Amino acid sequence: MIQVLGLGLVAAILWGAHDICVRYVSQRSGILPSILMVLTFGFLLQLPITYFFADWEQLEVLAFLYALVSGAFFAIGTVSLYRGFAIGPVRLVAPIVGSYPVLSIAHAIWAGHQITPIQLLAVILIIGGIAIVAHGHENESNGKKSHAVLWGLSGAISFALSFAIGQSAAADGAATSTIALGRLAAIFLLISVMLILRQNKIPKLREWPLLAFMGFLDGSALALVLYAGSRAHAEFASVTASIFGLFTIIFAWAILKEPMTRHQWCGVAVVFSAIACLGVF
Repeated sequence: MIQVLGLGLVAAILWGAHDICVRYVSQRSGILPSILMVLTFGFLLQLPITYFFADWEQLEVLAFLYALVSGAFFAIGTVSLYRGFAIGPVRLVAPIVGSYPVLSIAHAIWAGHQITPIQLLAVILIIGGIAIVAHGHENESNGKKSHAVLWGLSGAISFALSFAIGQSAAADGAATSTIALGRLAAIFLLISVMLILRQNKIPKLREWPLLAFMGFLDGSALALVLYAGSRAHAEFASVTASIFGLFTIIFAWAILKEPMTRHQWCGVAVVFSAIACLGVF
């Protein structure tokens, strides 16, 4: 359990750092081109690992399909996340997107896994802590809040499905190939959408190093969550990974000098206390 929680926690830190970088690129380039570049760079950085360690002979047909579907849902979730935060406010969108562990735990119960009441309470506390920390940031909305809610729900559902399906594929012993196929599926889906919408503007060359770094952060985080699929209680890696929004706000406080209130620090304490409960119980 401790190892699975650790994998999810590191993934949350990486995604939190990734979201800080988003602030520098989302206003300069379109959302879809930026996401495409990030996913592409992440895939290119994973190619050497895929080439030397991919276990293609263990990849069954069902796991192959699962990997593709997982990647497609991850792309949808990422776009939904970006769209939701573009509308805002963060205090509204972050708890909605961060609630996807409820769906992950529901899937685990449906699959026959034993979830104790204490573990379920810890998941609820994590979501509540995220809501506390997100409250008070960017109170102004750039569009209809109902649209932000819909994008947030789309992100939560898509991420829950992506992680559950991807972990199911990785559980068959083909984690490396699952990650590579999922990333390719996400890339091709985004390219198809961009062609339909005629959004073919590529970010400027000077922005590529930052996008490559974001690709490394995003790809590494996703790999950790899917790798947890080969461990017991893999669903809890998705739970701890869901606190990435919390780290985004903490990084904004530390790097961008954005203020943090006392009740937001209390929310941070609630989240990490709940994670500790998951590790113990």
